[in-house]
Amino acid sequence: MARILMIGAGGVATVAAFKIAQNADVFTEFMIASHHKAKCDLLVKAIHDKGYNMDIKTAEVDADDVEQLKQLFNSYKPELVINLALPYQDLTIMDACLACGVNYMDTANYEPKDEAHFEYSWQWAYKDRFEKAGLTAILGCGFDPGVSGIYTAYAAKHEFDEIQYLDIVDCNAGDHHKAFATNFNPEINIREITQKGLYYEDGKWIETAPLEIHKPLTYPNIGKRESYLMHHEELESLVKNYPTIKRGRFWMTFGEAYLTHLHVIEDIGMSRIDEVEYEAPLADGSGKTVKVKIVPLQFLKAVLPNPQDLGSNYEGETSIGCRIRGLKDGKEHTYYIYNNCKHQEAYKETGMQGVSYTTGVPAMIGAMMFVKGLWRKPGVWNVEDFDPDPFMEQLNKQGLPWHELRDIDLEV
Repeated sequence: MARILMIGAGGVATVAAFKIAQNADVFTEFMIASHHKAKCDLLVKAIHDKGYNMDIKTAEVDADDVEQLKQLFNSYKPELVINLALPYQDLTIMDACLACGVNYMDTANYEPKDEAHFEYSWQWAYKDRFEKAGLTAILGCGFDPGVSGIYTAYAAKHEFDEIQYLDIVDCNAGDHHKAFATNFNPEINIREITQKGLYYEDGKWIETAPLEIHKPLTYPNIGKRESYLMHHEELESLVKNYPTIKRGRFWMTFGEAYLTHLHVIEDIGMSRIDEVEYEAPLADGSGKTVKVKIVPLQFLKAVLPNPQDLGSNYEGETSIGCRIRGLKDGKEHTYYIYNNCKHQEAYKETGMQGVSYTTGVPAMIGAMMFVKGLWRKPGVWNVEDFDPDPFMEQLNKQGLPWHELRDIDLEV
């Protein structure tokens, strides 16, 4: 028996829920909770409409409120909570898990609401408490972070005696036919991209201006795409867990139109995350106004396309992988492991586009690893702390097959 509670009902959660329903032999009891129960009910209906007959409970909860979370956890008594809510809510959910004796998993590390800054230190600080409670917390089990770390662990286990250079490359070559849209929560997405770049080299972290370093890289089945160096959280744990790494970097592709829109958004102040005062007209038609405070980026999120609605017209595919150089039997060896995911195939299966699919599938597999007892140890862990082999096997079975290229020019 495995009783699972998932928090969130967005695009990634939708994919994870579909995948859980497809694996009902592993996940015997399942609840979806979010700030709006109606969204959870619509998701359950979509799953049932596709012919999956799993009995799925739904609930409403404010993931910012530890007491509400505790009440829900104590009522449903899940064995594992899958946190697919906002990164701002990681710590409140972890607090509730500790209070109620529940295991924890997420796909993105914590970041404070009032600062565009993310790192694992806040969650790693929970390690002793989870260990003493005999509970497992699995961090960053999406694609990047997530599969990127598992690919690295797999390479370290099977391909290298020593990993020296790691470049994680993420290309979305899809077209959603919108003037400007983000592939996941706009608020989180824009905060991430407009932040300063960061990479690791020779034992130091080196900061760059946002998207300052870029170069064309060739992606399988896609071709050359301009790729930009960014700060990404999995590097923080990977260089710690693989201390032979001399340099670790993360690259992501962006089109010119996307970057032009992004620069305008920044230039006119719409990427700000501090409150500004706005004089809003009263709804009574009197012509009077009232001063209200809004966060520009949150307002922008409200008027941009919902990432959940992009799937039906989304064409093309993603390509995400790790390009690794190091030593094997005393000789230099290169290794490129990657997955390509077609947006339309993801949409036909789950109603969501490929970016949600590539994060939601690994979230389900991570939960499966826990339920099967393969990824369980008290404390707070990143995915590369566990055996990658059973996870890699499931990637091939669950819709994200991986491919390998050896001893080629990695371009990085």
